[in-house]
Amino acid sequence: MANVKFVNEDTEVNVADGANLRFKALENRIDIYTFSGKLMNCGGYGQCGTCVVDIVAGSENLSPRTKVEERKLKKWPASCRLACQATVHGPVSVVTKPSRKANASSKASKNA
Repeated sequence: MANVKFVNEDTEVNVADGANLRFKALENRIDIYTFSGKLMNCGGYGQCGTCVVDIVAGSENLSPRTKVEERKLKKWPASCRLACQATVHGPVSVVTKPSRKANASSKASKNA
């Protein structure tokens, strides 16, 4: 069993080893989609790129990024994942609905 902490929602969920992050979030009523993502998500096949989450701790406990993620997340920080493509193998902390703009500006301020 692994523990997934959803930071924004202040919720922790226990999941089985190898569980799909998107499925477990939705199963536990964690909203991972922005408004447009709710309208046009692909249902977990990695085609739309709308289930982006930011892994703030425990990224080593997720499956490696897939080729789909490498394509869809080119403009996102390395800590971001597509929830539909990530399987959980240990404790992780997740920020749902991250802002690409906020991530870029925080990186810019770190590099200044």
